[in-house]
Amino acid sequence: MTRARATAIGFVAVLLWSLLALFTVGSAPTPPLLLNAICFSIGGTLGLIWTAFNGGLAQLRTVRWTIYAFGTLGLFGYHALYFSALRTAPAAEAGLIAYLWPLLIVLFSGLLPGEALRAGHLFGALLGFAGAALIITGGGGAGFEAQHLPGYALALLCALTWSGYSVLSRRLGKTPTSSVAVFCVATAVASWALHFAVEETVWPAGAIGWASTLALGLGPVGLAFYVWDIGVKQGDIQMLGTSSYAAPLLSTLVLVVAGIAAPSWTLAIAALLITGGALIAARASLKD
Repeated sequence: MTRARATAIGFVAVLLWSLLALFTVGSAPTPPLLLNAICFSIGGTLGLIWTAFNGGLAQLRTVRWTIYAFGTLGLFGYHALYFSALRTAPAAEAGLIAYLWPLLIVLFSGLLPGEALRAGHLFGALLGFAGAALIITGGGGAGFEAQHLPGYALALLCALTWSGYSVLSRRLGKTPTSSVAVFCVATAVASWALHFAVEETVWPAGAIGWASTLALGLGPVGLAFYVWDIGVKQGDIQMLGTSSYAAPLLSTLVLVVAGIAAPSWTLAIAALLITGGALIAARASLKD
């Protein structure tokens, strides 16, 4: 597989994550850990079925337990920290901090063997982050308050967890992508256990609720992890990190089309920043 094709496959995850907000709204009032458990159960089961169909189950036995532990901690840790952050701090500010992960991927990837961090990557990443900040805060920004510092710290750990997981996955390039199915199943088990320990069980409501939950498990919390694994292991990880800023932009556009959010100049300016940042980073990557 070529580097360009792997990068394109990885970007499919960004497109799927752009539907995360819409489907999450539709799945209300299911609590986050229960929703996490259901979705990862779907994603993990489908992954195992796909692996079995392609004759890869035997290959899973060759993967070290430390890799399974790493993947499970990455998926479970990110979501547990994200949900906890949004419970203990204002959603906009905590979300902004959590969305530092694309910028961190671009910066951390420069430390990998064979990768080079250029000025174009840095400038493009910063422009993209500015666009993401406009979308998440709505261009206003009420300011950070000391009482919410624990939540902000959790959001920062969230960003560090996903960026660290994505970059370190590059060092596991020989690990089959089918191993992600095991990560998802283990994450589902951990989520079920934590849900029964700390949450009240509230199942998705009606056809829309179940359809949204199923869509989450199939896409943003399912297929997305498999294609992202291919992208970060075999593609241009710096370009993927910067282009990930398209997720909040596309997510907002989806909400506008669905009538949940209203169009604004903030959205238009953010689109220019994110698109410009991605193009600048792409030019830097083409210099390899």
